[in-house]
Amino acid sequence: MVNDRQSLDLTTFARATGGAVEWRISDAPVSYPEAVAAMEQRVAAIAKDDAPELVWLLEHPPLYTSGTSGKAADLLDPRFPMFETGRGGQLTYHGPGQRVAYVMLDLKRRRPDVRAYVAGLEEWIIRTLAAFNVRGEQREGRVGVWVKRPDKGAGFEDKIAAIGVRLRRWVSFHGIAINVEPDLSHFAAIVPCGVADARYGVTSLVDLGHPVGLADVDIALRQAFEDVFGASKSPLPEAVR
Repeated sequence: MVNDRQSLDLTTFARATGGAVEWRISDAPVSYPEAVAAMEQRVAAIAKDDAPELVWLLEHPPLYTSGTSGKAADLLDPRFPMFETGRGGQLTYHGPGQRVAYVMLDLKRRRPDVRAYVAGLEEWIIRTLAAFNVRGEQREGRVGVWVKRPDKGAGFEDKIAAIGVRLRRWVSFHGIAINVEPDLSHFAAIVPCGVADARYGVTSLVDLGHPVGLADVDIALRQAFEDVFGASKSPLPEAVR
């Protein structure tokens, strides 16, 4: 499912020294500053080999974030808090009904290649969506995962998942966000990821007619993750309250 712009040998992402990835799920929405602080702490521990790699699944309260390429003009209506962040990318929205996965992997022990890592995240999303019979696709010049919308007209596509990453000492953080059932009207207050073309909108699994919940997506994420990035620490995600 990886397109021609970035071929991906999935075996290269297995951690060279072994070790399994820990999974956590936060049941209640996590504030953005709290999430960033927790990621910073865990990334430092992973870099010192004092903690295992981690995938953290959560929701945020309604908010906007601006990456390193963000433009102030892309915030059309400041209806929710805006946070500047060190991840790559531009403006995006996070809120209830969107599954955020913060991914903290030691790429130095896996594969120290940022472009290949982003392609791996895209492949992870595409395989997750395939579990719900949704065909996600990559697009040159538009990071993230897109679905064709012929019902809207020829050439129309909607973004269903966003990607924004940062590395420190070759340990990744930030990650992906899949729209399961967020309030899509909240995206209207920004130019999502700097894409202003009217042919390109935003969608979700529920908007596409798939009545699934976060728990369903979590299971699919876990299964697809192991195909791309290797084994995980526990047989099922462990919730953190």
